[in-house]
Amino acid sequence: MSIKLVVFDIAGTTVKDDHNVSKAFQAALKKYQYDVPLERINPLMGYEKNEAITQMLQLHETDKEKITGSLVDAIHREFVKQMIHFYQFEPGIAPLPNVEETFAELHRMGIKIGINTGFSRDIADTIVERLQWIEKGLIDEVIGSDEVELGRPHPFMIRKIMKDCAITDPLEVMKVGDTEVDVREGQNAGCHYVIGVTTGIFTREELEIYNPTHIIDDIAQVIGIINQ
Repeated sequence: MSIKLVVFDIAGTTVKDDHNVSKAFQAALKKYQYDVPLERINPLMGYEKNEAITQMLQLHETDKEKITGSLVDAIHREFVKQMIHFYQFEPGIAPLPNVEETFAELHRMGIKIGINTGFSRDIADTIVERLQWIEKGLIDEVIGSDEVELGRPHPFMIRKIMKDCAITDPLEVMKVGDTEVDVREGQNAGCHYVIGVTTGIFTREELEIYNPTHIIDDIAQVIGIINQ
């Protein structure tokens, strides 16, 4: 069965990320007196960010009554503010190697391209607008984790992209991402290929634990997997 849609993650998969997302997350937590090391934050970066914040608070707040929706929302607002400013003005924002060429080749093959993320849609739009991927005709769909009932590892973002692309069979879909929850999202959606990529937060060894169908070091390798 041929692949008709590839769904890519953003930070660490298609866009350079030198722990910038984790650092913004860390700074947002620190503003509310939670000093969390990056090595604790990195594994949660693929999650919907309110969920990631809640998990961090559960680990670092001894008084569980303080973990309220209002606190989570306040930390998330600070994170969003930092991320939007970063992606609007930081000079080094760029696609990872071979990403735009791979998008273009997939389109030449008649395959649609979706972008999904643990970010809220406002951050996703800021990145896509900065890189001009829609103006360049490189992607077809964008979705943020706040646009569905539950973010990763639940399959709802992939399912929504499938619906918008008029695709009903998940065996016609490939999911590509750099984190544990990217892999589990693709598996939960029933995607034919679930690809872990080593350009982001997780190493090859860390990705292997979650049994993706493939692990790649270069995004361009998705073309060979589809053609095999």
